[in-house]
Amino acid sequence: MRAVRVIELTGPKALEVVEIEEPAAGSDELLVDVRAAGVSFPELLQTRGQYQLKIEPPYTLGGELAGVVRAAPAGSEIAPGDRVTAFAPFGGAFAEVAVVPRWMAFRLPDALSFEQGAGYLMNYHTAHFALARRAALRAGETLLVHGAAGGTGTAAIQVGKGLGARVVGVVSSDEKERVARAAGADEVVRSEGDWRTAAGPVDVIFDPVGGARFDESVRALAPEGRLVVIGFTEGTIPSVAVNRLLFRNISVIGAGWGHFAFEHPEYLAEVAADLERMVAAGHVDPVVGRRYPLERAADALADLDGRRGLGKIVLYTGEESG
Repeated sequence: MRAVRVIELTGPKALEVVEIEEPAAGSDELLVDVRAAGVSFPELLQTRGQYQLKIEPPYTLGGELAGVVRAAPAGSEIAPGDRVTAFAPFGGAFAEVAVVPRWMAFRLPDALSFEQGAGYLMNYHTAHFALARRAALRAGETLLVHGAAGGTGTAAIQVGKGLGARVVGVVSSDEKERVARAAGADEVVRSEGDWRTAAGPVDVIFDPVGGARFDESVRALAPEGRLVVIGFTEGTIPSVAVNRLLFRNISVIGAGWGHFAFEHPEYLAEVAADLERMVAAGHVDPVVGRRYPLERAADALADLDGRRGLGKIVLYTGEESG
């Protein structure tokens, strides 16, 4: 089978697409014929050896995927032939066949394509975990989403709407504004302007960016507001003067979905059910951006690195699956 391999830790240009043997599934794993795989910031960091999960090369890259189950363990709720969205926690998704833990795979809603499914599990579960569980976002509150035109940002917009919030997106261009509005944002403000004043005090901020924007986010919170930290795509990890938190009764909250998911697999099933509700209600409709064949995985990661990703960047293994 074809697979995208990390050969050395020198960035996306070092990736190679090679023929390797198909993996074999263990007793509590599914074997999946991959139709599409999602491209995310952790993969970019992994190609440089900068991600917290360290894997020695060579190895097959990729965490998110959607496809058709070829083999499943006895007693599994998922059967061969089922369409699934899944997560491979130790890589392997950027390939024609992948192995995933049984409890990290869910049936893909009929309304979603494989390419939508490739950006569904990690992005939407992360957004749901951050907003519903960690930030306790309530109906009627105002949510502000940084990076609102990316895969994680569009997921946060849609989950926020599904939870009953008014959503403000922060973007850097006209094109990204169109994507954020199409994803469901009620209002969109520009990152290069005075977005804090334009948005007004907000109850919850979803921040995958970090860096210099973090300080302004702290100031943008309404009393008892919550800033939920998802990541640091700007590259620098900020800090906060805790007296600000004390005087204004605000909170800075971490949302590390992956670590939590490993320890609470039953929680994943609960979130999957709620996301299905949001799909059925029309709130969740994953935004797919640029599509690349496996052979162009390096180009896909370069787009992500250059902040050119609108919606979810996706790799496909055969013909585009739509």
